[in-house]
Amino acid sequence: MVAMAAPRHDWTLDEINTLFALPFNDLLFRAQQVHRQHFDPNAVQVSTLLSIKTGACPEDCKYCPQSGHYNTQLEKEKLMAVEQVVVQARAARDAGASRFCMGAAWKSPREKDLRVVEEMVRRVKELGLETCMTLGMVDGEQASRLAAAGLDYYNHNLDTSPDYYGEIITTRSYADRLETLGHVRNASMKVCSGGILGMGEDARDRSALLQQLARLSPHPESVPINMLVKVPGTPLENVEDLDPLEFVRAVAVARIMMPKSHVRLSAGREQMSEPTQALAFMAGANSIFYGDKLLTTDNPQADRDRALFEKLGLHPEARNMVESEDAHRARLAQQARDAKVAELAVDASV
Repeated sequence: MVAMAAPRHDWTLDEINTLFALPFNDLLFRAQQVHRQHFDPNAVQVSTLLSIKTGACPEDCKYCPQSGHYNTQLEKEKLMAVEQVVVQARAARDAGASRFCMGAAWKSPREKDLRVVEEMVRRVKELGLETCMTLGMVDGEQASRLAAAGLDYYNHNLDTSPDYYGEIITTRSYADRLETLGHVRNASMKVCSGGILGMGEDARDRSALLQQLARLSPHPESVPINMLVKVPGTPLENVEDLDPLEFVRAVAVARIMMPKSHVRLSAGREQMSEPTQALAFMAGANSIFYGDKLLTTDNPQADRDRALFEKLGLHPEARNMVESEDAHRARLAQQARDAKVAELAVDASV
């Protein structure tokens, strides 16, 4: 058994590349050992994602069908009414989700929209669900308001490595993304941040992406690993497919580097075979989305997931296994105290 070690934030690229280069079975074995030290190996956290405002985004992310820069035939939709969101959240809860994620295609939220999403958070929380939002960039005040409304998680992905980032996005810098994550953490919310694989990046970029995520202190509580969904009309519609085994390797390395984080199989899962998904779960993935959108009628994606869970002997993670708000705040406070003690120790040794 691998000895349990404290989470690290100082991974070097050489160390990460060495993990990726391990024989496949050795890598998965090591990742599974780490996974079992921190999680029930057969429990999977289940989230549902709803687009609360669709299309016409001013950003130029080359993978995104919601960007206003590309003609993807996506029908634009205004910000949903609060009651509509509550109906969807209730359906998600009844289908087995423990977390309800809401996404809006904005560069950053406007004041009038922020007031509405604050109410969405409050109403969804009343259903007993964890809440997550992705609204683009937020400043310190906006992050504090979302936290005060009860938001548990804020999603803001790094997408790819710093070096490859400019090939994918030009309207928002890497530093902008890191700044938003800092505001989220300072507001005592949990961080959801990951990346997208298969955008034409090379193996070094995948290592550098995971290095950036692991440098965040503490590590993101949720790390979504997305496989690119190639949408006609976007600049990446014809990019070469990433080998599914390379995707599984990235999941395993993420699990080893961020042992206490939930590693989520996110976008692209619908195109994955069941064996690929099974390997990803073996590699340490322990969170999924039921789908991009859960309707109030039967959801075929959720039915397929339940069937896959039954085949693999998996079960949804119980709500009470997720870190409570009080425990989360206490952990952050303890980490801040530990960091201060370490800083004083260094000063005393000079």
